[in-house]
Amino acid sequence: MIVFELSCSPGGHRFEGWFASSDDYAGQQARGLVTCPECGSAQVAKAPMAPAVPRKGNQQVARPQVDGPQPDGAQPTAAQAQTAPDLPPAARAALLKIAALQAEALKHSRWVGKDFAEDARAMHYGEKDAELIHGEASVKEAQALAEEGIGVAPVLFPIAPPGKVN
Repeated sequence: MIVFELSCSPGGHRFEGWFASSDDYAGQQARGLVTCPECGSAQVAKAPMAPAVPRKGNQQVARPQVDGPQPDGAQPTAAQAQTAPDLPPAARAALLKIAALQAEALKHSRWVGKDFAEDARAMHYGEKDAELIHGEASVKEAQALAEEGIGVAPVLFPIAPPGKVN
């Protein structure tokens, strides 16, 4: 898959397009299948974009300086700090605060992976000692837990499971 930053001529709206290849993009463009999701215009062209250069595994990521207090030095990721730059400052600040609160909550919980629903149910019914956990559950599993009166909440910002971070 290849991702292109695209822009429509009439409105100047910028958006991403995912294609199997450059030829796939060109073919869809020629048939008028690439349209602006905001205004529907088919006058779409590739916008200039920075190349995606992967960093070496031994390099540290520079964390952005974020306004406002961060609990225990937790910093949102660069992607979170740059979330939707067109958002009003108050909305952007709220998202950064939510990201920081989520990071703080995750520091005090244990990753259980795909055993999340099973472990949450066992704690609810007293089969295991209660503790804060986070992991993976399908929508169906989460709905079943909620129907049983077991409190669950989604993680709002994606996290990488332990051992999956480069």
